[in-house]
This record gives sequence, C-alpha cells and structure tokens, in this order.
Amino acid sequence: MSKLNQKASMNFHLSIPRPNEQYLHVECCFSVNQEQIEIFLPSWRPGRYEIANFAKNIRGFKVFNEKNQLVPFIKNSKDSWIINAGKSKSLNIKYQYYSNELNAGSTFVSETMLYVNPVNCFIYTKEHIDDSIEIDLKIPEDWKIATSLNISQRKLTAHSFDALFDAPFICSNSLLNRSYTVQGISFNIWFNELLDVPWEKLIHDFERFTAKQIEDFGEFPSQEFHFLIHTPPFKAYHGVEHLNSTVIALGPSYDVFKGLYSELLGVSSHELYHVWNVKSIRPREMRPYDFRNENYSKLGYIYEGITTYMGDLYLLKSGVFKITDYLKELQVQFQRHFDNPARFYTSVGDSSFDTWLDGYVQGAPGRKVSIYVEGCLLAFVTDYLIRKSTKNKYGIEEVMRRLYYSQEISKKGYGEKDYQELLESVSGVSFQNFFDNYINGTHSYEPILQDALAYFGLEMSLIDSKLTSENTLGIKLKPSKSKYVIHSFSPGSPADMCGLCAGDEILAVNNIKLEGDLEQWLGYFNIRDISLTIARAQRIIEKKIPVVHRSFYPKYKLNVLEEKSPAQLKALQSWVCDGSL
Repeated sequence: MSKLNQKASMNFHLSIPRPNEQYLHVECCFSVNQEQIEIFLPSWRPGRYEIANFAKNIRGFKVFNEKNQLVPFIKNSKDSWIINAGKSKSLNIKYQYYSNELNAGSTFVSETMLYVNPVNCFIYTKEHIDDSIEIDLKIPEDWKIATSLNISQRKLTAHSFDALFDAPFICSNSLLNRSYTVQGISFNIWFNELLDVPWEKLIHDFERFTAKQIEDFGEFPSQEFHFLIHTPPFKAYHGVEHLNSTVIALGPSYDVFKGLYSELLGVSSHELYHVWNVKSIRPREMRPYDFRNENYSKLGYIYEGITTYMGDLYLLKSGVFKITDYLKELQVQFQRHFDNPARFYTSVGDSSFDTWLDGYVQGAPGRKVSIYVEGCLLAFVTDYLIRKSTKNKYGIEEVMRRLYYSQEISKKGYGEKDYQELLESVSGVSFQNFFDNYINGTHSYEPILQDALAYFGLEMSLIDSKLTSENTLGIKLKPSKSKYVIHSFSPGSPADMCGLCAGDEILAVNNIKLEGDLEQWLGYFNIRDISLTIARAQRIIEKKIPVVHRSFYPKYKLNVLEEKSPAQLKALQSWVCDGSL
C-alpha cells in the first residue's frame, strides 16, 4: 500500500512491469473527507478537438482504502466513476492503461521507452483539480527523463491538473539533448531513438526562427521550453502544442535530417508559435479548458489556421527558408484547398465547430474543409489586406501581438467579434464582407488569393497532373502499392459522370487485370473506348468511361514574378522582412 505524499494532494505511481503487454500500471493515492467522491478521466486533449474516449484503454480499475480494503464504486459515465468511500481517510486507486500507439498526443509503453501524455491516462477529481500532484516513476536507473515538469530524481511534480495535463514526458535510455538560449530563455531539444544529430546546423536554424517569433511578440510566455521529438522507424508527421513544451513525431528516422528536414523545421516552428496562439491567446470557449465535454468553437481558422501560416512564414522571415522554399510549403495549402470540393458546401467556421464530429478523418466525402488549410490561406489574404491598407506598416503579426497583450482577452478569451475589431483597428478598413463571404461563407477563394499573390509580386500557375487517373478520369486514389481504391473524384469528371464511387477498387482496364500498372494502361489506351472493372461491396461492375475534353486535379505552383513593379518589390521585401529572396 503506497503512502500519500504529504507535500502533494494526489500522488501517482507509474510502472511498466510487463512492457510486452503495453499496459501502463497506474496507482493514485489521495486523502478524502467525504463519503462519496467522483473520479474523472479527460474526454479529450487540447490540440485535438474531438472526443477521444481515453477510458476505453483502462482495465482493472480497483479502489482500496487506507486499510487495504476494497472500496465499492460504480461506473457513472463513459469516463467517470463514483466511489462510495464511506469512512475512509484515504483512497488508493489502481488501474492499467493500454499504451500501444506512438504519436505526438498518445501514451506509449515498450521495453525501451515510457512516454506519457497525462491527459490521456491520469484520473482527477473536482476537489483536487487545482491541487499539486507528485508522480513517482518506477523506471530503469539509466533512463533519462525529458519533460517540462519539475524533476527530482525519479519524481515529477505539477502545481495543478491543468499544468499536469499540459506536460507530457518521455523516459528512455535513447534520449539525446542539447539546448540554446534566446533572450535569457532556455530552449531544450530532445530526440528519442535517433542515432546522430547535426546539432550545429539544427540549433542554428532553431535559434533563428525562435528569435524572430519572440522579437515580434516582444516576450515569451514561458520561462523555458522543451522540444520532445520522437523519431520512429515508420512514417510519421505529428505535433502537439503545450505551454512549456511540444511533442513531435517525425519518421522514418533515417530521413529526419534528409528529406524530412524541412518538415522538422516547419512543425517545430508551428508548435512554438502555438505557445502564444492557443496556449496563451485562447478562444473564450476554451478558457478554461473543459476536459469533460466538447469545447465547441468556430475559431479554428485562428488557433490552427494562423499558426499554420505563421509557422512557415517565420522560417522565411528568419532566413531559415528562402522564398522558393517557403512557396513550396504554401503551394501545398493551395493544392489541398482546390482539391477539396467541400469548399463549395461548408465554411471554415462551420468546419471548425464540426471538428468534434470527424475533424481528423475524412468522414463523409466533400463535407468539410480543413481549419489548417483554409485558415492558412485566409491568414495569407488577411496579411495582404492589412499590409495593403497600411502601406506595409503592419501585417497580421500586429493583430496577434495585440491579441496577446489584451488583458481582457488574456482573462476571458476572445471571440470572433474581438478578432474582427482588431483587424479593423489595425488596418483601418472593414472586414465585414471578408467574414461574411469567406470565414462564415463559401465564396470562392481564388479571386482573393490571386489578389494577394499579385500584391507581393507572386504568381500561381497550373500544371496538368502527370497521372492520367487524375487529369483525365478525375479521380484520386488511396495510397497503396497493390490496390487502386478511389479516395475521391472531381465533380463533373468522367469518373463522376459514369457513376464511380469513393471506395471502388479498380481491378481491370478493358478487361486487362491490373498488376500495379493502372497509369500505363490508361496511357496506352489514351482514354479512348475505356471501360473499368471495379469491385464495390463484393460486386464486380463494369463502367464505361465517357470522354470529357478538359483536365482535372491540376497541380498548383507558386513563383516569384521575374519582373516586379516597385510597389510589388516593396511589398515583398516588407513581407519577407529579414528573410532571403
């Protein structure tokens, strides 16, 4: 029976006695002074705005009193328990949490690692939500600990559950660490399961985008910061923001400092910007976080969209990226926007609200847009509108800086009206039509994107896709080496006209069985008199493909105009700032 630590109101003990089972063993001890108490597990985690149902991973939930006697309880909801403590003076709750998924927001157990996001797996009570917590770790002596929590040997402490839920930690004997300092603040970079790190180049680049972000805001909200970076052997790209740290998963590990290096820089800059935008500047609906219920908000285009835009832009402004590097990243957002027919049906504001329904999976085809993609593009246009109206004196950075320093917003959070009023205050022009048409409406983005590009001396060109399945049939396929399954199709395309469906598997072209050679056969027949054999819900169906004299799914490419007007050159230089053209 564990004794309650007198310095902390709740004491957790973590162990992994059988790591091959991938269950984290949790023991929580705390004093009680009431006969009945309700225990909760969070229903979601900040940074991913959907119900997560973490309780589905719990087994063996048991409650004991200070005499090591079993205490009765009932399951009150999917993630809460009511404990009939009776005359007990303290309770010891034991359970196991299944931890088999490794990403930036999960909890993971293996023979070589204990990685914990407390918001996944730590229970709490309303009575103790603001009290201190201590965590005892039963881990091998040679394992290091990477976290923003206070550490004393194998003990971690947090001053409240809100702080604990915002502080993941990695325990492993494979951690590599270096730090750098900007304006007196220590920034720590941790890599897990990576053989070698080019520290000099990495720290040089991290210092530059960190310094530029702090320069624009004027201060950093935390006293220190930790980049906790997983580099698994499989494909991964994920980041989660916290006030004093971020967790990033990027792989495969052999490519982190090769083909994936720009992604490492991009996600790191993005997550650092989140320290201001959403960890400090927060929508009213999320101040404070309600861990029991959905925190509905239509402002995802701000807390995720602006962060997506500014994360990459700061790589340009700090000189880490050249303009060509930056435009490659921005054109990815253009591509995703124009490839998604949902832009005709659902606004980014409504899609933000609906992330709680299916925000991170495709869901119903063509139903919703991405708060990251649409928000990024609207931030780009907003930046242009502000710079145009102020003759390049201000950009969107000024709006975010004022949001950050607003005392009322820091206490109560902001709403759409607050954001709009700040845009109009900084720019001196009305943004009402912009909100009506683009944020809360479904007007085409193309005209305003073209205007923004032209203002900075940029241009957008369209190139036919090299895939016949895309440019002629009008279909996009799910990534697979062995199957051709339709992911989506363009409205009005031959695929649409002949009745192909998302989920159809293409088996043959003109009765020739496919062996990984769909594009070759489509090119060979040149789309003349083509029929496709498809499998749909265990049925084999033949579809005759009509000929349509237009192309679909073009590729979007952004470039700097070779000849720019003096006004365009001035705007581009102001926008890029200290970056490299």
